[in-house]
Amino acid sequence: MTFFLDLLPVPPTLLALGEPTHGESAFLQLRNDAFLTLAERGYRSIALESDRAAGLLADEFVRGGTTVPLDRVLAEGFSHGFGAAPANRDLLLRMREWNAGRPAADRLTVHGFDAPLEIEGAPSPRRHLLRVCAFLDSDRADEIDDLVGDEALWSDPAAIWEPGRSFGRSADAQRLRVIADDLLTELYVQAPRRPEGWQAAHVQATSAVGLLRYHAEAAAPLPQPERVARLIGVRDALMAENLIAIRSTEAHRGPTLVFAHNRHLQRHPSTMTMAGTDLSWSSAGAIVGTLLGDRYAVVTGSLGASPALDIEAPAPSTYEGRLHRDDRLPRYVRACDVEPGDRRTHDHRYFPLDQATIEHTDLVLHVPTGTGPAVLADRILALPGVEQFVASEENGSPEGSWGDRFFSVGPDRRRPFATIVDHDVPGFDESARLDRPGVFRLNLDLGRAEFERLFGFPPKDFEDHRHEFDFARLDTVAPHPGYWLYGFAGIVAPGPHLLPEVDRLLGIAHARACDRHERASRRPRP
Repeated sequence: MTFFLDLLPVPPTLLALGEPTHGESAFLQLRNDAFLTLAERGYRSIALESDRAAGLLADEFVRGGTTVPLDRVLAEGFSHGFGAAPANRDLLLRMREWNAGRPAADRLTVHGFDAPLEIEGAPSPRRHLLRVCAFLDSDRADEIDDLVGDEALWSDPAAIWEPGRSFGRSADAQRLRVIADDLLTELYVQAPRRPEGWQAAHVQATSAVGLLRYHAEAAAPLPQPERVARLIGVRDALMAENLIAIRSTEAHRGPTLVFAHNRHLQRHPSTMTMAGTDLSWSSAGAIVGTLLGDRYAVVTGSLGASPALDIEAPAPSTYEGRLHRDDRLPRYVRACDVEPGDRRTHDHRYFPLDQATIEHTDLVLHVPTGTGPAVLADRILALPGVEQFVASEENGSPEGSWGDRFFSVGPDRRRPFATIVDHDVPGFDESARLDRPGVFRLNLDLGRAEFERLFGFPPKDFEDHRHEFDFARLDTVAPHPGYWLYGFAGIVAPGPHLLPEVDRLLGIAHARACDRHERASRRPRP
């Protein structure tokens, strides 16, 4: 298959890959594969829709830092709860593995490019300003504490939605903006004497400035619809400013991949209607696209169905429906090759394709469906002679197996050739961390020969190699951590791009089951 970068007319320095909704893991899994492939072509950085200051912790881990454990990085190195996404864990680990043994100049870096806020709430700038003070050995920390006061009054959503409740234009907030500007200037003054850690301190300073700008806009005495649009636009402007700063930092090392919601990356203006008022603002992509020109390219994400989000397949007449009919696998399509269609209904789970989006994008990445236990079960049941048994309280199955799916050929269920499980078994099978939201594992009886072909050693030698495997990683064929001796392998939450390999391995496991069933049927019965 042609690599999607080859479909672009001009190689970009900032390549945007969008997702049409948050919560469908397939886009994050495809992003991981795309970025590691781009790394082979000279890309050295990725920017994520997450707080830029928090991202400093994630980047420290990726670069090989040992002072902060991964679980803390996932909790504190991402904003908006994105650290809980299993694919983001995989991204950090894969980047860290790439970096191992490489010179510092050639290592991959991860950035957040969002401001440290949500649309409906924003904290005070205290922690950012205090970190800059600590870096500069400044004595203004007590003054900052006095001016900020009660943190809860800043982060209260009412301070965003009711101008009179916001501190953003108070005398104390204005004084904080002056202090933030003074500290930013002092950073440049001291840069020659403090190069180590300067970039991180600069991120903290600009984050503080951005927060104070946002709070000032929240206090603007405008009608509610205009205020909301203005706040959204300011957030996108802060994103754009961060992306330009990231590109300035990374320019000498290679291009950057940026991953976020389509709406933040699109080139055309964003619009919405609120209280009968038509509103418009420029997305981060519209701003960056204007400044970078053809050095900015956009790949817009498109989704068919999503079991995880309960989104059904699109109508055939829609843009997604026309893309959906051609292939069951994810694919990249030039925007000029996308057939015109109707706009899919927007229900706040998914932002559909429309004419303006197609006209202002370079490529479309269409994902026909996310993968889940039911999707994989349907593929297995399509094989000849397969029967499914779902463990439950009603059929007398042990409680620890309720919900597990077992697939066999013929009436003998004692040795299924495939199983799908979505929970850990304490004390026996916990290494895949199946209790994470949306995570499951497909287990396959591949036999000793295929097991050795895949992993390079026979099942009996597995314990000597156990340490080589991350059993919690998605999209990876690994020995089953409990049934390896019998030639079983497992794949945690395989994404749609992995379905050809899943089908190949299913074929091997199914053929073994059919052979067992055939031999059993030839045995004389007592």
